[in-house]
This record gives sequence, C-alpha cells and structure tokens, in this order.
Amino acid sequence: MRDLRLALRPLRKAPGFSLTIVLTLALGIGATTAIFSLVEGALLRPLPFRDPQRLVLLGDHLGDSQQLGVTASEVATYEHAAQAFFSMGAYVTTSWELSGGPLSESVNGARLTASVFPVLDIAPTLGRVFTQQEDDAHAPVAVISYGLWLNRFHRDLHIEGATITLDRRNYTIVGVMPRSFEFPLLPGRVGQAQLWVPMSFTADELSPSAGAWGTHLVARLKDGVTVQQAAHDANRVAQQVMRDFPPELAAIRIRGDVLPLRESIVAGVRPLLRTLFLAVCIVLLIACANVATLLLVRAIRRRREHAVRLALGANAGTILRECVSEGLVLSLAGGLLGLALAALALRAAVPLLPEFMPRIDAISINASVAGFALLIAVLTGVLCSLAPAWAAVRANLLEDLKEDGRSGTGSLRQTWLRSSLVVAEIAIATVLLTVSLAFLRSYQQMLAVDPGFRPDHLLIAGYKLPGQQYASESSIATFNREVVGRLASQPATVAVGLANTLPDTGGGGRGGFTIEGASIAGWKLRFAPFIETYGDYFRALGISLIAGRHFTVRDRSDAPLVCIVDQSMAEQEWPGQSPIGKRLHIGNPKRTLPWATVIGVVPDVRIDAPDQPAGEQWYFPIEQPEILEGTGVTGMVDLSTGWIALRSMLPPEQMIRTMRSVVAGIDPRLALDPVRPMADAISAVEAPRRFNTSLITAFALAALLLAAMGIYAVIAFIASQRTQEIAVRMALGAQRGNIVRLVLGSGAKIAAAGCALGILGSLCVSRLVGAFLFGVSATNPIVYVASVVLMLVLALLASALPALRAAAADPAQALRSE
Repeated sequence: MRDLRLALRPLRKAPGFSLTIVLTLALGIGATTAIFSLVEGALLRPLPFRDPQRLVLLGDHLGDSQQLGVTASEVATYEHAAQAFFSMGAYVTTSWELSGGPLSESVNGARLTASVFPVLDIAPTLGRVFTQQEDDAHAPVAVISYGLWLNRFHRDLHIEGATITLDRRNYTIVGVMPRSFEFPLLPGRVGQAQLWVPMSFTADELSPSAGAWGTHLVARLKDGVTVQQAAHDANRVAQQVMRDFPPELAAIRIRGDVLPLRESIVAGVRPLLRTLFLAVCIVLLIACANVATLLLVRAIRRRREHAVRLALGANAGTILRECVSEGLVLSLAGGLLGLALAALALRAAVPLLPEFMPRIDAISINASVAGFALLIAVLTGVLCSLAPAWAAVRANLLEDLKEDGRSGTGSLRQTWLRSSLVVAEIAIATVLLTVSLAFLRSYQQMLAVDPGFRPDHLLIAGYKLPGQQYASESSIATFNREVVGRLASQPATVAVGLANTLPDTGGGGRGGFTIEGASIAGWKLRFAPFIETYGDYFRALGISLIAGRHFTVRDRSDAPLVCIVDQSMAEQEWPGQSPIGKRLHIGNPKRTLPWATVIGVVPDVRIDAPDQPAGEQWYFPIEQPEILEGTGVTGMVDLSTGWIALRSMLPPEQMIRTMRSVVAGIDPRLALDPVRPMADAISAVEAPRRFNTSLITAFALAALLLAAMGIYAVIAFIASQRTQEIAVRMALGAQRGNIVRLVLGSGAKIAAAGCALGILGSLCVSRLVGAFLFGVSATNPIVYVASVVLMLVLALLASALPALRAAAADPAQALRSE
C-alpha cells in the first residue's frame, strides 16, 4: 500500500501526463481486447456440444471439389459399413415459406435424420426432438430454434403441440432447442437454421442414379479413434460405394474423407483473424513504446530527485518498485478503460460484422476476454516501466547531483534508449502502413474487376414455390410465365428474366459436363455452374454477346437443343477454335443425355465475389428440359426455386413495391426474400475484403497517430533540453530558419532509421500478407515508396511544432534562465 501511495502522489501532480498515458494504453488494450474477443468467440471457444472435439463431418470428395457430400442412397451405406464412428446422422440445408402471420417470410432450416440430435448430444430446452419412427413415417413435426420461439411465439411455454405452416403444409411443433444451439454450423446470422424437420428421404432422392451429392453427414468418433484413422475408414466406404455405382455413374471417382466439425466453420477465417490479431498487437506494441518513451523522459527529468534520494541512503530497490508501481497503476487504469471501450465497440460492431464471420452470437466480453485484458494491462505496465526504472537505478550520482534540472539530456545510454524506442515505433508503424496500403490497393483492384454484367438499375428477388401448391411442372411453368409477362408489361420495365441463380448470390447448380469428341478414357470430373434461364435473362442482367446469339422464344422443347458458354469455357474446351456449333452435355460420358449445341459466347460473369477467379460456366433455356432430364421430356425445367432479375428505367429501389405487388397478384402468400438492388448483393460479397481493409487501415491510422505522438514527445524533449545550446547559436548569429532545420533534422534522422527497419520488416511479412491480396504484390515498390514518404512527412509534421517553438524562443531570456 505504501508503494501504491508513493506511486499515486507524482501522478496526481501531473494529471495531463497521466491522462495521456492512460488514454494511449486504453486505445491499445481496447483494440487488442476487441479483436481477441473475435478470436476467442470464433476460434477458441468450444462448440456448444458435448465432447465437440470428437464431432466430424464425413463424406465424399467428388472430382475436383473440396466439399464433402454424399448422395441420399449413400447414407445407409456409411451408417452400416463405417467402423470408426460411434454414431452418425445426415442433414440437408433448405428453406421454407413460413406463413400464418400478417406476411409470409422465408426461413432457413434443415432436414435431419433423427440420429443427428443424439450425435450432437444436446437436449431441447422445451419438449423433445423427433424420433426415428417419425422420420420413417414422414411425420409433419418440427423442432424450432430459441430465436424463432422468442420472436414469433413470444416464449410461449405451452408451444408443444402448436402448429406451424411451412410451404403451406402444417407441422406440429414438438420442441425448442437451447439459445446456444446452432446446426448446421454456418457463418454469419442470415443463413442460420431456425427450425428442423425430419429428413424423410423421398423415393427419387434414394434412387441410386440420382447423382446428387447434396446431403451431408455428421458423426461422433469412437473413443481413441483419430481423425486420420476415421478418414481412412471413410475412404474405404467410399470405394465400396463407387464399386456399386450404376452404369451411368461409373465414370465418376470419389474419395472418402473426414473433417473436424470445428474446422468446417473456422478454417476459412482462421488466417484472417490471426493476421488481424497480429496487426492489433503491433498497435499495442507501438502504444507500449510510446508510453515507455514518455515514462523515460519523465524519469530523466526526475534524475536529480532520484540521485538525491540515493545519496541520502535510499535503496535502489525502493525506487525500482516505485517506478514499476507507477507503471502498473497507469496500465491498470488504461486496461479497465480499454475493456470498457472494447465492450462498447463490440456492442456497436457485432451487428455490423460481415456474414463470412462464424459464430457471431458467441462473440462477447466474457470472463476469458476480461482476464486477457487485465493480463495484457499488467504485462504492459511492467514492460513500460522497465526503461524508466533502469534509468533511475543506473543513475550517475555525481553527475546528476551537479545538474540543476534545467539542462542536459541525460546519459548517452538514456539518449540512445529514448531514440531507439521511437525508431522502433516508426519501424512497426511503417510495417503496418505498408500492409494497409497493400490492402487498400488490393481492394481497389477488386472494385475495378469487370463483373461481366451491368448491376445498375437492376432489381433482384429470390423465391421458392411451396410444393403443396406447386406440385406439378405445369403449375410451376404457369407461375414463371405469369411473373415474366406481368413484370415485362410494367411501364418502367426494360427487361425481366428468371434463373436458378444470379451473380453474387451464391448457390445454383454445378455439375460435370462432357465435350463432344473428348476422350472417354481421359475424362475427369470437373464442375462448372450451369445457369437455367427464362425470359429476357441476358438483357435483364446486361450481359453482352461476344459471338453468336442469345436465346430467343423459338428455343423451346420442340427446337434443337442449344446452350451458351462463357469465354473461359470457350477458351478452355476449344482453344484456338470457334465454339459456335460445338456440342456438350451435362454429366459424365456414360450418361445417355442429348447433346446441346453452342450458339453463343458471353463474357465471364462472376458468380462469386469479384476477387474469386472466373471459371467455366454455361447457360441453357428452361424450356428445353431434355438437356437436364433426357430425351423425350417436354415442358419446362422445374424452376421452383430461383431468382427474378428486373431491369428498369427507374432506380431499383423505386421498383421494389412494383415487384412485390405483381408477385402478390399471382400468389398473395408467396414470400420473396430478399428483394434488393443488385448493387446490395455485390456489396455483400465484397464485404469480407472491405472488412479486412477497413480494420487494417484503422490499425494503421492508430499506429501513425501513436508514432506521431512518440516523435513529438521525443523531439519536444530534446528541443527543451537543448535550450541553452540553441540560445547560444542564436546569440552567435544563427537564423531562426537554421534552428528549425536543426530540430527537424533530428526528427528526420529518427524517422529515416525507423523507415529503413520498417521496410525490412515489411519484406519479412510479405509472404503472410500476400495470401490476402488480390491483383497486387505484397512487395509492390509503389506501396513501399508511398509508405516511406507518408511516414517521413508525418515525422516532419510531428517535429514542426517543437522546431517552431524552439526557433521562437528569446535567446536572452533563455540564457538568463540558465
């Protein structure tokens, strides 16, 4: 307590000094704590299941796909033949039209086999989960999420037995899952499942020739079984499945594999979060160096006081404890303030986190995060106190007692240490500035990518037709024709089209394909998106034509089968040739599907984010279902789930009401979700890179601010300690401009040394940074030159005020005071 009182006494005498240090540490510790909360919530916190480390996903790697999936018919094979797993279950993500309220809405969920809940080993908050008997009997029962129970049913404790209407079919609610339950594990909030129903596979899904790898398996490993052993076991089962393939699938090769459940959700974001945490730690290091510099300057000013105390018999250990106590008091105050700032920042930022971030609801300031913040505060206080404590106990008594406290700059060692701390600040800030400029340039490169279509004046909306009302192909075809026809007749409409997917919305069909004339023996399964279109799709999206023609109303089921390919497919499959007139069909060479003739080539349209590579892609009209389903099929492809694209003369926001009213005139209960301008969809897929760039830039700006504060503090101290020297120079005829250049030169030398070290540091981290860049090298010389120029300018600006103050001093007054 005595040391604490002695530490508080000088801090109370210099409130401005104390406040500066507390705010500096609060900025560094607060930012570090906020980012650590992301890391802890997304990467470190255990999944909300029993023994989550034993939970895995398993399935097939199909062709060149990195995703794990199985066909519905494989589920039983894996359940009976796999030996490394204690239990397993299957699931399929889906969505439903939820009706019964004032407006219908689209809700996400999953179909599960009854064994999934026991695999996860989690009990409902209310009621029960569905049983295997209900799954086998196709019973219309549902388990709902805590959020749906809270928001739609207002925490009704008697919810069991209530009815919920999904796709216009009534389901009985049998249970409510806990608040923490999330499954399937998906990033963001928008796609999270809100209810679960029995899988109840249909006969079509269980057909061996279905060839749809859209089902997923989750399993619990047996005790003592490693992931590697389980992967070997899964591959053994996959080889058995492959041997039993029907003839039309015999050309396909699969490989069984296993992935830890946690990895499935965090693998993609782990490198980014680690990089962000490293960046914010750099900001904290700069803050620590700044605080250490300020404390060292203060220790140098108090060196005569320390010398007197040592001369009178004070113990060096006592002075050392006082210095460390002062640092701890300041750092703990900064830590508590930083923790409060982190909590406020998270409260404001978590709702704004991009949808690629996993486990958003788990991100919070909990005991682990608070403990981390306090630990950082203690370590920071000790580290920042080492420099002033070293300066105090290593004092030269005779020399310091001769000083009157108004001249000199301390020993050479203290001068070197003070300057070294600032050089380190500048070097670290230069590294972060270089990374930030590289991220900004990368973001600019992404924005400059041609998406292959025109997003302006384009309104889009997703829909899913309920199977109860739209059970036949004719009813689906009637809806499609009505939507296109009625929207096309609106006065402001330019063009309207339908498709199974749109750019920047994800999803859609991806399948293998076979080029006519290609070697069957050398065929390899490669996936390419195929876009099912209806109406004036290409004009609605503003997709130009490179060669050939677009689809017309004459391209129906009674006309020759046709397709359009993108430029990447044309160059890859028919290099040096015109693709017009060439033929291909969906699936592997052993499938007896009819050939479609290429009639046009369009630019590459990016289905995913602009920074993802454009790949092969092809289009066909839904009025030619033979392309997908085989010879003799007429009518339309079953486009019961798809997207509406509307190009208008008006801004898209002004057409939202029109689109909703037109669709409501066809089907008043149909939910459209989401209805939004295409620009909003593009913004959503650009969010990950924008998020990365914004955070790194914010950290770089904070580092620059802290570095500027450090430069200013050191140069101001040097100038004040050289008051007598400057006065003598001016008395001997030195001009004020010479004095300004003298002080600025001191700042420039320190900055130049820091920039040189910073460039070396940037080269060292270039390989790590390069993994996050698009269209720009991590060692881009323009970025490096810009970083050095900005840092030097900042150093000169930070040194300008002390330089001008020193030049404005009255030499006579300065000499008299000395």
